[in-house]
Amino acid sequence: MKNYTDEEILNKIKTLSSFTHYPKTYYIVGIRSKEDKPDTYDDKFYIYKGTTFITVMTGTTNSGLYGLKNFNLWNKKGTAIVKVDECYYNVWTRGLHKRKVPALVQTGKLKIIRDNNRNNKSGDSNLYSIESGIGINFHPNTYNLNIVNKIINIIIGKWSVGCSVINDIIKYRSFLNYTKPQKIFTYILLNEF
Repeated sequence: MKNYTDEEILNKIKTLSSFTHYPKTYYIVGIRSKEDKPDTYDDKFYIYKGTTFITVMTGTTNSGLYGLKNFNLWNKKGTAIVKVDECYYNVWTRGLHKRKVPALVQTGKLKIIRDNNRNNKSGDSNLYSIESGIGINFHPNTYNLNIVNKIINIIIGKWSVGCSVINDIIKYRSFLNYTKPQKIFTYILLNEF
C-alpha cells in the first residue's frame, strides 16, 4: 500500500460527501488496500487528533476468508463490509470485543455492503444498507494484550467477519492508553487512492 502524507489524507477526507468537520478528539482513518489480498492484514489505520497525525497501525478493514465463506452462520445476506469513502462520526465507544478484550465497539450507524458471492474478495458491490447494533468493532487480533511481540497472526482467519482489526499489538495497547479519557470515536474509511 502507498504511504501518504498528512496533507494527502486530510485533503482526501474533505472531498467525501459525508464530511462535515475534522473531529477535535482522537479519531481513526482506515485505508483499505486496493490489492485486497485474501486473509491478509494489508490495510492501515492512521490516528489523528484534529488535523494532527499521531501514529499509524497495520491491520484489516476486510473480513477474513472464514467470514467471506461462512457468512450464512450469522447473516444469510452476506458478510458485513464497511463501505469506503465515508465519515462515520461518533460510531464507536469504549467497551469489550466479545466481552474479552478492550476495544471500540459499534454504537452508531455504519453503511454496510453485504458480500455473499464467496469469491475471496471483500465488498465488490455498491449496494449498501445502513445498520447499527451489528457489532462492527475496532479491536486487536488477540485476547491477550500483554503480548510483547509487535505483530502477531499474519492470517486474518476468524479475527474479522466485518470488524476493523489491528495486528500491531504494541501500538494498539499504546492507542488505548493515550486515548483513555475519550469515550466516543469517529471512524473515517477510505479506499487506497
